[in-house]
Amino acid sequence: MAAKKILFLTGDFAEDYETMVPFQALQAIGHTVDAVCPGKKNGERIKTAIHDFEGDQTYTEKPGHLFALNATFDDIDPAQYDALAIAGGRAPEYLRLNERVIELVRHFAEANKPIAAVCHAAQLLAAARVIEGKRISAYPACAPEVRLAGGEYADIPVDAAITDGNFVTAPAWPAHPEWLRQFLALLGTRIEL
Repeated sequence: MAAKKILFLTGDFAEDYETMVPFQALQAIGHTVDAVCPGKKNGERIKTAIHDFEGDQTYTEKPGHLFALNATFDDIDPAQYDALAIAGGRAPEYLRLNERVIELVRHFAEANKPIAAVCHAAQLLAAARVIEGKRISAYPACAPEVRLAGGEYADIPVDAAITDGNFVTAPAWPAHPEWLRQFLALLGTRIEL
């Protein structure tokens, strides 16, 4: 297996687990993962949030960890990356307002490079208008945005993921095992036991 170079897009108040777990797991497998956030430089930190399902109509939010970025957003060249991973949580709500972020998402979609998006990350896919005709999962509150962007919202269990073309999407962090497994398959990563 040749190691891949993955751009990991996150931001303040991204879901803690959706930032920490994939970032570390993809590195543990041997891939290079550059975590970036608009307006931030290598070594700067973002605040994450822990979103949990405690029986309310939506998730609850508590302070998460400080997450150190390992690349500078303004220095990245998307052509140098094999894939894009996007953390969910509240970060996509403001990241979708950044035109450079939208251009990055479009680059990966137009180049047919693997894109892994979890939870609210579908807001970026919808804002970039790259999911028309695709089955896309997301946190259920994002279903209208998926549909408005021409995608078909995939209402799947919270611990499931779905692949359609170069997109691997999931509703929330409980899907990490399946979401990461499907993303690794798109990357051509083989793990032998």
